[in-house]
Amino acid sequence: MPERISAYGDHKGDGLMQLAFTLPVPKTRAGRAAAVALVEGMGLADVHVVHAEELTEGYTYFIVYALNSATVAYDELADQRSVDEQLTHDEIEALIRERVGRPLVVVGASTGSDTHTVGIDAILNLKGYDGHHGLEAYRWFRAYNMGSQVANGDLVAKALEVDADAILVSQTVTQQGLHVQNLTQLVDMLEAEGLRDRVVLCCGGHLISDELAKELGFDAGFSKGTYPHHVAAFLARTWIERLEPSVAVGG
Repeated sequence: MPERISAYGDHKGDGLMQLAFTLPVPKTRAGRAAAVALVEGMGLADVHVVHAEELTEGYTYFIVYALNSATVAYDELADQRSVDEQLTHDEIEALIRERVGRPLVVVGASTGSDTHTVGIDAILNLKGYDGHHGLEAYRWFRAYNMGSQVANGDLVAKALEVDADAILVSQTVTQQGLHVQNLTQLVDMLEAEGLRDRVVLCCGGHLISDELAKELGFDAGFSKGTYPHHVAAFLARTWIERLEPSVAVGG
């Protein structure tokens, strides 16, 4: 049976967890009791409030320690994407150089009415994000960032123009579900052009999950916590699997 793991606090497997949250209560004994009751209601035990700070009148920020008896079989959750995340910039470069033999061409944009470029800029631009350089910093990628409010037709046209290997789309989730319609339309247009099976198609956004992306016809979805090298590794590995389908990358 796979090894089951639990939360780590003072020592391995002790189940100790730290929680932080704010409640609309004053910093009083009753307020602390409310914090304890809330955490106990989650099924946690041995609950202790270790810090309470009044943020403003009637609102208190709590830090709480508690024991969680739950465990998880980590090995059953570790997939190829987890392996991808461990590859370094240099390792990704070497994979493409040695196994693909040419730079991978990537086109990205925030499409439809989306005006936000923070996500696509973080992945593609040289500056990158949080000390992680974007795909422009890789010798073995050719990255084209089309910016925001790009029509799906223009994105497809650019992909055809530069013979793209991958298309990256950044989308802000909308209450009306317009992002889903826009992403679905892109897939339909690529299929109509006979381009869908020729590119690695990825989308990303704050609340876009891998599951949603695949349901809509994309190869992968990237959400919060994604760095440029995560996307770069996925693109490299996916292309290598297409060229050498029996070969695992990084495994």
